[in-house]
Amino acid sequence: MDKHTIEVKNLSKSFNISAKEPGLKGTIKHFFKRQTKSLKVIKDISFKIKEGEIIGFLGANGAGKTTILKMLCGLIYPSEGSIIVSGYLPYRRKENFLKNISLIMGQKQQLIWDLPPIESFYLNASIYDLDKFEAKKRIKKLAEMLEIGEELFIPVRKLSLGQRMKSELLAALIHEPNILFLDEPTLGLDINAQRNLRKFLQKYNNETNATICLTSHYMKDITSLCKRVICVHNGSITYDGELDLLLKKLSPVKEILIVCSSEEDANQLENSGFNVKNKTKNEITIIIENNSITSSLKKILNNFDIVDLFINEPPIDEIIGKILIKKKL
Repeated sequence: MDKHTIEVKNLSKSFNISAKEPGLKGTIKHFFKRQTKSLKVIKDISFKIKEGEIIGFLGANGAGKTTILKMLCGLIYPSEGSIIVSGYLPYRRKENFLKNISLIMGQKQQLIWDLPPIESFYLNASIYDLDKFEAKKRIKKLAEMLEIGEELFIPVRKLSLGQRMKSELLAALIHEPNILFLDEPTLGLDINAQRNLRKFLQKYNNETNATICLTSHYMKDITSLCKRVICVHNGSITYDGELDLLLKKLSPVKEILIVCSSEEDANQLENSGFNVKNKTKNEITIIIENNSITSSLKKILNNFDIVDLFINEPPIDEIIGKILIKKKL
């Protein structure tokens, strides 16, 4: 039986926000009689995450993804429901719990700006009660995995964004956490830096069996790392399951471009009952449902003289874009 590292049941979070009327009159009235209203940003969500899983949280800006991660790592106290992470209640911030997790946010930094990253690493090592020998060994191992060397001895303010992000990761992982919470970790990185970061996370997961919870608007992060996704819309979960099944559900058809040996073959294929999108001379594009691709292609190849054939998948960004605006999936 698989062990669940994270268990969330009927979790909700509300914030009290200021309720002020616009204009000077509203400001004066609010000054003397302050009013607030409750805003529910997370609404009765439940899910479980197994040890070693890499889970992607998907949703539009403001959907509640970051709030969920902050509750999972104990930065925010839940209003209702229960959270258990690695056997602990996160909001109690127990020492052993904090030594087991790490939160990395693409828009935040923990490195000391005017010092080289190596200084921050040794500071973090002291915080987690690591002796200098063990800290040095872990820094060397992580630096090799992240493919950084000289950058560790250059002041943080002089590093590129990609170099800084690698250093942030090393600082966050020096205590070898078993659970990683990553909020937009590739934000602002170039294509190569994003790819290298994904490779590192995959390698770290394989070597340590760490559980990783990831939010990202770069769909390559999700498709490369996550087999399972949790979709969040207005604070509610609209889908929790395999990414491949979700993509098939949102894109139930494929476009097939077929190059026939002659225009006559293309004409016959056009009149054979398939859903034709367009046709030019000996090339024809047809739309076929996913569940009938095998039988349809067999019929085409057996009855027509085909020179070439291309199966066009819809752009992944286009498919995921549908997730961000749908209430139910």
